[in-house]
Amino acid sequence: MGRKRSNKPTSFDIAYIAGVSQPTVSRALRGSRSVSLATRQRIEEIARELNYSVDKNASSLRSQRANTIALLFFEEQTPEDSKINPFFLSMLGSITHACANKGFDLLISFQKMEDDWHTRYQDSHRADGLILLGYGDYTLYESRLANLVRQGTYFVRWGSVSDDNIGATVGSDNFGAGRSAGEHLLSLGCKRIAFIGQADEHYPEFAERYRGLCSALTDAGFAADPALLRGGVSFEDDGQRAVEDLLARNAGFDAIFAASDLIAIGAMRALAAAGLRIPEDVAVVGFDNQPAASMTNPPLTTVMQDLRQAGDLLIETLLAQIEDRPIPNTSLPTQLIVRRSTVG
Repeated sequence: MGRKRSNKPTSFDIAYIAGVSQPTVSRALRGSRSVSLATRQRIEEIARELNYSVDKNASSLRSQRANTIALLFFEEQTPEDSKINPFFLSMLGSITHACANKGFDLLISFQKMEDDWHTRYQDSHRADGLILLGYGDYTLYESRLANLVRQGTYFVRWGSVSDDNIGATVGSDNFGAGRSAGEHLLSLGCKRIAFIGQADEHYPEFAERYRGLCSALTDAGFAADPALLRGGVSFEDDGQRAVEDLLARNAGFDAIFAASDLIAIGAMRALAAAGLRIPEDVAVVGFDNQPAASMTNPPLTTVMQDLRQAGDLLIETLLAQIEDRPIPNTSLPTQLIVRRSTVG
């Protein structure tokens, strides 16, 4: 004869009634600030109605950590078929170092966006939390972030920091960086500044850089010309095609602010092929301070992101969630590195 089923309510019962995940119920009943007050009160009310009491043994087992953080790279279409933006490879060392300093192992994995990757990590207790890098088009990724939040998964991503972020996000001050680049070019006498990068909701970091540039132009008494805005994701071919198009349309520009160094390098290649001098005819500014930026001819002026601090802040932001501590300020300052592509 089978064992009689227990009628004792569980946290899964509460989760079902409340329409949230079981991890959310667990955090709410611990009073975690990561769960909104309204949701906590709703869960506590359901728990009282069901006469639910916490199973301390089970709670202890669930609270045990793997002492592992999973760093998930998501594939991008890259010319060299590496599927990873070189900028994120540059960040890898700082994340590894920061993780080791906190006594955590780092599990690095390459993921396809369509895979159900979160279930193989935190949900299966392989990792205590996730770091997400290289998401590409944000509009295709946004629903996955919302799903992670609903499931109570601890995660942090590198991206554009704003008040309407879904989950925890660490990133650079892209608006301030764009403004700094614009002010630098304006101080050199440039007035018609082209921007190369997909500056819309699909790539919000690029959009913020462009918005900063527009702010600098407006304050100087100039209007940003929409005819000088060209799309591009992150690669040299994007920059080359954009400049070729601008020249073919006789757009008339005296400077380029590229959303990445690779875009800037492609733009410089197109300018050289057209017989234009850098910076005498067209000044060029990039973004990221990749190693290749100092080796171009002429060396590329660019915006440097603080990779060491980025790694520290990604880990600290994730651990703050895991340990139920206040999340730190997640926006990092940038620095303009001036080289001969703007100052000959």
